[in-house]
Formats: sequence, C-alpha cells, structure tokens
Amino acid sequence: MKALIQKNNIPIAWLSVAHFTTDLYSGFLNPLMPFIAAKLGFSMAIATLLIAITQICSNMLQPIFGFFADNILKRFFIFWGILLASLFIPLAPSAQNLFWLTIFMVLGCLGGSFFHPQSMGFVNYFSKQNCAHNMGLFISFGSLGFAFGPLLAAFIVQNLGLDKMYYTSCLGVILALTMFKFVPKLSLIEKKPEQKEFKKSFIEILSNKQIDYLIIISMMKSLVTNSSCILLPFLWKSMNYSPFYIGFALFLFVFAGSIGSFVSPYAEKFFGSKPVIYFSMWGTFPLMVVFALTYKTMPIFSMSMFALIGFVTMMAQPVLLVWAQKTLPEYKSIVSGFINGFCWGVIALCMSVLGVIAQKFGIINILILLTLIPIPFSIIVKKLRQEEV
Repeated sequence: MKALIQKNNIPIAWLSVAHFTTDLYSGFLNPLMPFIAAKLGFSMAIATLLIAITQICSNMLQPIFGFFADNILKRFFIFWGILLASLFIPLAPSAQNLFWLTIFMVLGCLGGSFFHPQSMGFVNYFSKQNCAHNMGLFISFGSLGFAFGPLLAAFIVQNLGLDKMYYTSCLGVILALTMFKFVPKLSLIEKKPEQKEFKKSFIEILSNKQIDYLIIISMMKSLVTNSSCILLPFLWKSMNYSPFYIGFALFLFVFAGSIGSFVSPYAEKFFGSKPVIYFSMWGTFPLMVVFALTYKTMPIFSMSMFALIGFVTMMAQPVLLVWAQKTLPEYKSIVSGFINGFCWGVIALCMSVLGVIAQKFGIINILILLTLIPIPFSIIVKKLRQEEV
C-alpha cells in the first residue's frame, strides 16, 4: 500500500506542476489589460466586458468538459488545456486590434476550462485516502502559478515590451508533452466508467441541495477575488504605478491565496469545515475597508491588506471542492467544473457591467460593497451537512 501511495504521488506532483503552469498563463491578463487597453485605445468598461466574455466562454463550460472527462480515462483535456493556454494567452498582448485580442483570449482561456475539471478528477482518483491534503496542494500550486503570472508578465512587458510575451509559450508546450510520461491513463488503474447521460447527470447534480449551497458559496468567494483582480489594476494605473508594481501587487494577492489553500486542510482538521468557510466569507469586508482607508497614504500597508484578502478568500476553496466531490463522487470532474469554473463564469456575467458601474461610482466604493455581499449569504453554511465531509 505504501508503495502504491508513493507511486500515485508522482502523477499528483506533475498535475500540480501543470496546474501551476496553466494558471501562470491565466495570470498574465489582469495586470496587462490596462496597458493593452491603452495600446488599442479602449476604455475600462470595454476591458472588463472583454475579460467577462472570455471568462464566461471558458469557465461556464467547465461542467460540460467535466462531463466528457468523467466518461473517458484518457488525458485529452489535460494535454490540450495546457497547450491552448500556453499558445494563445501569450499572443493576446501582441494583438493589433480588438477582434484578434478577443480570439486569442477566448482560445487561451478555454485551455484552463479544458484542464481544470479533468485534472481535479485525476487528483481525486490518484489520491485515494488522502484527498483533502492533495487537493489543497494541487489548488495551492495553481494559485502560485496565478500569482507568479502577473509578476512574470510585468517583468517581460517592462523590459521587452507587450509583443514579446509569446516567448513564454515554449514552457507550456514542453510540459504538455511530459503529461504522457508522468500522468498515466486512468485505464491502468480504473475500470472504464459507466457511460452517463448528459441531461440526467446535470439534473442530478443541480437538484442536489448540497451542491447548490456549495455553488452559491463558491460564487460569493469568486465575486471578491474576480472583482479585486480586475478593477484594482485600473486604479493603480490611474495613480501612475508601473506595470511591475501592479504585477507585484497581484502576485502578493494570489501568493497569499495559495498559502491559504495550502493551510486549508490543516485549519479544517483543527477548527472544522464550517468555521473555515465562515472565516473566508466574513473576513474580506473589514480588510477591504482598511485597504480603502490606506491605499493613498500608506501604500505598503494597504498592499499587505490586499494580500490578506487573497489569503482569506481562497482559504476555503479546497474545503468546498472536496466537499462537493464527496457529495457526488460519481461526478468528480463535473462538480469540480461547477465549483471551480462555472461559479467564476456566473460572476463574470456581473463583471460585464462592473466596469461601467465602477467608472460612475468609483472602484473603491464598488469593491467595499462587493466584499460585504458574502456576509449575509454565509447563512447558507448552516444548511451544509457536516457528515458529507
């Protein structure tokens, strides 16, 4: 048994590295969007609408890709997910017009939509009895990638220019090819799954109250994370901060979030699942208020508050994901697509008009309001059945 666990740790480690790399590319877009917008001559409202469209196209499709992933034992979505993200997202900053920018962003973000549901299902399969710890590790690696993405993007743009981002594509292409060696097909350890009916599967999932509650909670957390990462780069650019400063700020936010994901299983074990979720939903509002009061006069201190928001809001993600997978274990990839992707897509619908609202009422005012929203929704946590975890 010990040898089997150690053997299974190899694909989990490579899946975690692949998660890091895929989300590294996803992290390129937010810090660069104000500069791409200035280059092509469109407003913050158009930029947030564009980001929203790409997230809707990619994230809301994750449950569908998860359905197909649950019905096959091959690594199709993992391989093509890494490949699409690594080839097309780096091309976006060099686009010469809004049309090609949209095409590159949509195709690149579809890579993340391909990758996440199947890779999370694979982590669950390979983990066996240590799922919570391995899922926390897997998610924290993705968060680290998303954290380093803005930093790497800002460094390249500041030193080489927007049109040189495609240099980074070779990393993802090489890693995609290694998946065939280090992540075995599930057919080697699992029987071929019983073919599921599409309509029946989604009805069964969405009629499960536990899953519905977990989706709503995940949406509330996505609301905070998404709005902060999209709007604050425009605020900082208006204050004449450099691309590297903006990239570093987003790096701190998501890096702190990766630490939150990593310590989540330990906090869950010590405090319990529900207290971790409560803390994640309640903690961001007071931190955002402190950020709002200090971002002009105490920029370093306010940046630390921004990082703490990332730590708090991402801390519950492994708990929610494992809870959902244990609620409906026969739909591992599909429920992962709902918790990790679909929720972001729904919030992206809100983001499509957020730029217009933020331009009228102010970015800081909108962010304070958005971090307040999860608090009343936290009453849903009481309805979760503890024995499912």
